[in-house]
Amino acid sequence: MSASGAVPLVDVEKLQTHFPVRKGLLRHVVGAVQAVDGVSFSIQKGQTLGLVGESGCGKTTVGRSILRLIEPTGGSVRFGGTDVRVQNGAQLRGMRRRMQIIFQDPYGSLNPRMTVRTILEEGLLIHRIGNAAERLATVSRALERTGMSLGSLDRYPHEFSGGQRQRIAIARALVLEPEFLVLDEPISALDVSIQAQVVNLLVELREQCGLTYLFISHDLSVVEHVSDHVAVMYLGRIVERASASQLYREPLHPYTLALFSAVPTIDPAKRRRRIVLTGDVPSPSRPPKGCRFHPRCPLAEQVCRELDPPEVCLDGHLVHCHVAAREIERTGGDVRAASANLAEKVASLVTESVGDTR
Repeated sequence: MSASGAVPLVDVEKLQTHFPVRKGLLRHVVGAVQAVDGVSFSIQKGQTLGLVGESGCGKTTVGRSILRLIEPTGGSVRFGGTDVRVQNGAQLRGMRRRMQIIFQDPYGSLNPRMTVRTILEEGLLIHRIGNAAERLATVSRALERTGMSLGSLDRYPHEFSGGQRQRIAIARALVLEPEFLVLDEPISALDVSIQAQVVNLLVELREQCGLTYLFISHDLSVVEHVSDHVAVMYLGRIVERASASQLYREPLHPYTLALFSAVPTIDPAKRRRRIVLTGDVPSPSRPPKGCRFHPRCPLAEQVCRELDPPEVCLDGHLVHCHVAAREIERTGGDVRAASANLAEKVASLVTESVGDTR
């Protein structure tokens, strides 16, 4: 529940999705890939949560686990107050009508043997919505909302560009009039000249249709533009979460500082000294003890190698970090001062030959 007392539309609590590792002739389970391990967040109706992090950190698995396209192994997912994980059969089918996903690849997510009309109509048929004339009207309305002409209905996916295919995928999600959309890297496979058009379309649709988004991306500039709140993931866990304006202005976790230092900008006042992390991301099947970021963290101390970091939440800004927690305490709860001090410490220890992001 939010500070205002409103019940969030999506409430994820300690979500876990582990994939078993099997070996030997009898395929015995010898371990597990901890793709998602204890992720918690909530999204209020009509808002967008941006989920960012390096490739392989578990962002996509979080989105698919919420919709149960991948079965979670632990935790809870509540949608509109209802536990998604206990739903089965007709109950789950009805709930999925209210939750849809837009996939990253507009080329692989559309059936090449189906026309646009049959692609968009498929969900209506599955949920037994309307007669033929009503379904055509619904499909046409959804297609027009995305800026596509009705002449596209009898054409096949291979006849369209990548941006047009993604608009068709968006229309397919809108046909069922959902409340919540998981946007899984919706623009990363598109040409740069088309990305802004699709992002603006998604923002417009959110306002027009009252949609709620989980926006998964590695493009930090786009996430800042579309999101109300942002969560940063590393190796299956959320390390920092805050409102978009606060997180981009006052990042606290060393990993977040490193990510944001790589965001290009033409504004000299907003340029950060480039922070380049050394070492490789540990395997999610063998995560390190203590803080999972400590093998690459320039500020890591002995306590980081031994104990899980504490959860510190100040004015809605949540961070999991021993060093950040101590810095916040030292500055008397001044997040801006703590962020500036941590950025200076990290930058003084990690340098790049070019010096900054210019």
